[in-house]
Amino acid sequence: MSWPSRPTTDPVGEDTTGPPTTRHGLAPETLSPGDDELLEFMYNFLPEPPVSTFASLCCAADEDNTDRISRLPDDLLRLVVSVLPAKDGARTTALSSRWRGLWHSVPLSLVDTHFLPWGYAGVRPARAGATARAVTDAISAALEAHPGPFLASLTCSFLDGADRPVLARWFQLFATKGVYVLIFVNRPWHVPGLRLPSSLFSCASLRKLWIGAWVFPDTTTLPRGAGFPNLRELVLGCAVMEDKDLEFVLAVSPVLEILAISGSQTLLRARLANPSLRCAQFCLSILEEVAVLDAPSLERLFFWQKRTVAKMSTTVKIGHAPKLRLLGYLEPGVHTLQIGDTVIKAGTKASTSSTVSSVQMLALHLQFGVRNEVKMLPSFLRCFPSVETLIVQSQETLEPTSKLSVKFWKDTVPIECVQSHLKTLYFRELQGTRNEFKFLTFISENAQKLERMYVVMKNGLSHTAREVMVAKLIALRPALAAI
Repeated sequence: MSWPSRPTTDPVGEDTTGPPTTRHGLAPETLSPGDDELLEFMYNFLPEPPVSTFASLCCAADEDNTDRISRLPDDLLRLVVSVLPAKDGARTTALSSRWRGLWHSVPLSLVDTHFLPWGYAGVRPARAGATARAVTDAISAALEAHPGPFLASLTCSFLDGADRPVLARWFQLFATKGVYVLIFVNRPWHVPGLRLPSSLFSCASLRKLWIGAWVFPDTTTLPRGAGFPNLRELVLGCAVMEDKDLEFVLAVSPVLEILAISGSQTLLRARLANPSLRCAQFCLSILEEVAVLDAPSLERLFFWQKRTVAKMSTTVKIGHAPKLRLLGYLEPGVHTLQIGDTVIKAGTKASTSSTVSSVQMLALHLQFGVRNEVKMLPSFLRCFPSVETLIVQSQETLEPTSKLSVKFWKDTVPIECVQSHLKTLYFRELQGTRNEFKFLTFISENAQKLERMYVVMKNGLSHTAREVMVAKLIALRPALAAI
C-alpha cells in the first residue's frame, strides 16, 4: 500500500503556526472580527472525532512472551482496529498474517488532524502550505487504499480551484465505498469559495453531514433520484446556498431529524417542509424568512443572533407544527411573527387561528428600553397559551425610545399562559430599568402557578447598582408569596 508518511518536521513556509489562540487556528490577520466570530462558533461545535491519538496504552508483562491478543476472536480484533486512528490501524496489517485482513474489514475512521506533524495534533495549519498539502495527500491515499465505508472528519485542508480533481475523486470514493459520517470544512476564507461536487448527493449511506465554508452544489442540475435516504443530521456552517437548495435537501431527506444552519453567507428564506424533522436551528445567519410550512414532527425551533444597531427584520411563520414544544429566541420588534394567516401585531387578540398551544417553553430577546418591542411582548405571549417555562433575555438599549405609559402592564388584558400555566421564569441580563421591573412585577402578581423565578443581573454593574437591584427584587417577594 502506498501511503504518504506523516510529516516528521515542524511545519515550515506559509503554514507556520504556533499554539492556537482560537479553535479554527486560522491566521488572525487574515480575518475580520466578524469572520473570526463566525468561524470560532462553527469550529467550537464540530463533533469530537470518533477516535483519538491521545489514548494511553500499556503492555502487561508476560514471562513466556505469548501473543494472547492474536488469540482473540476476529470480532473482538475488528473492534480493536475500528477504534484506532487510521494510521495506526493500517500498521496492524504488518503484525502477522492473522491481522493482515482485519483493517480492510472494518469501517475506517479518517480524521485528518491525526496526520499533522508530531506535537501539532489538533493544531490546524494557519495558512495553506506544505503541511496542509501533506495532510491532503495522506487523505487521498487512505481513501484509495481502504475499501470503506468511512467515518471522515476533514477540517485541515486548504482546497481551491486547482483541487477540483482531488475533490471530485474524494466524493467519487465516498459514493462508491460508502460514508456514514462526513464532517467536511474547507480552510480558505473568504467565501464564496469552492463549490462542492454534485456527487455529494450520490452518498446514499450518509447519516450525519457537517459542511463548513463551502458553496453548496447546484441542485437544479442533479439527476432524478439523487438524495439522502439515510441522512438524519445536517449541519451547514458558513456555507453559501440558495433557498431552492435547502428546499431540495429537505425534500430528498425523508428521515432527516436535525437541521442546523450557522453563519449563512447568503440571504436565506428557509421554508421547512419535511415529515421527520424534529429540530431546526438557525444561528448568526442572514434570514429573510423562516417558514414552518409542514413539519408534523418538529419539536424544537431555535434562533440565536447577536443584536446590532442596524438589523434586518426576519419573518417567522408557523404553519403546521403540531408537536412544537420549544421556540426561541423570538425577538419582538425584529421578528415579524405570523401564525397561520395572522400577522401578530401589538394588540392582536388571541384566537384559535393565532395561537400555538403545543409550545411549552418560549424564549424571548428584547430591548426593554425600546417602546415598540415592549408593546409587542404581551401579543407574543398570547400566541402561546400553554407556556410553562419562559426565558427572557434583556438587551442593553443603545438608543432608548419614548417611555411606556405607567399603566401599560396594569391595563394589559389577561394573558392565558401567565395566569394559568407559567411555572418557571428565567430573566437574564437584567439591566435595572423601570420597564424590566414593571414586567417582573406583572409576572409576580399574575402568574398564579409560578414556582420559580430566576433573575441574572448583567455583568459589570457597580456594587451600588447591584444593591439597588437586589432591593427591588426583594420587594417582589410579597407578591410571589401571595400566589
